Amino acid sequence: MKIRKAAVTELFYPSSPAVLSGVVETCLKNGVSPKQPIPSTRAWPKAVIAPHAGFSYSGAIAGSAFKTLAAGRKTIRRVVMLGPAHRVYVTGLAASSADFFETPLGLVPVDKTAMEKLVAFPQVHIFDEAHAPEHSLETHLPFLQLALDEFSIVPLIVGESSLQEVAQVLDALWDGDETLIAVSSDLSHFHSYEAARELDQSTARAIETLRPQDIRFEHACGRVAINGLLTVCPKYNLGATTLDLRNSGDTCGQRDRVVGYGAWAFYEKQ
Repeated sequence: MKIRKAAVTELFYPSSPAVLSGVVETCLKNGVSPKQPIPSTRAWPKAVIAPHAGFSYSGAIAGSAFKTLAAGRKTIRRVVMLGPAHRVYVTGLAASSADFFETPLGLVPVDKTAMEKLVAFPQVHIFDEAHAPEHSLETHLPFLQLALDEFSIVPLIVGESSLQEVAQVLDALWDGDETLIAVSSDLSHFHSYEAARELDQSTARAIETLRPQDIRFEHACGRVAINGLLTVCPKYNLGATTLDLRNSGDTCGQRDRVVGYGAWAFYEKQ
């Protein structure tokens, strides 16, 4: 049994299972509900975008995204996770050979059948060295562990790749109500508070209007995965709603140099 060990406990979130559960439960409970819900064929989204910073910084915003899964708790059985690479350079999409991903809340199984299917694509390759230190997926796992019942994951780190290559992977794994897409991304980095708000509001508009061409390098570290998702939304009749949009100056930091965070849910429209 091969386990991808938790790498960022105490750096990004508590290592104590009890403390971690309490923090995540509070984030989920206090998550913001959609102000203008999209009329949908079901009560939970097909996809979410959530941030991946330390929980004291972005946990409340992530809670808004994962809170929307409550009605699908027993239905969702697989989560396709896409996040950017921060520590190891990645070309294409990096898959994992692990059988499980670990957090203080336990082990999450990897969908090995899906992984075998994906590595047939030229842009997808097994690259465990990229997963080992990466926090963009790991920080989502505790939220998923408390928001869902039993589920497996398809963990993918998105590096230098085209949005069409990401869209092809999403198409291959789309399936039905049992599959959720979870994209991990922070927004603008290290601008003044007001400049960050302006940039992040621009990103929110691009997501809500499904315009990947409007999201560039300075808008989001996970822009490639976000743009891949936006590319397939029209095909699957998905609409996006902004749940929460703040930055570290609002949550846990100074306002002279902030990082932006946002949460979105994508629903199948009626």
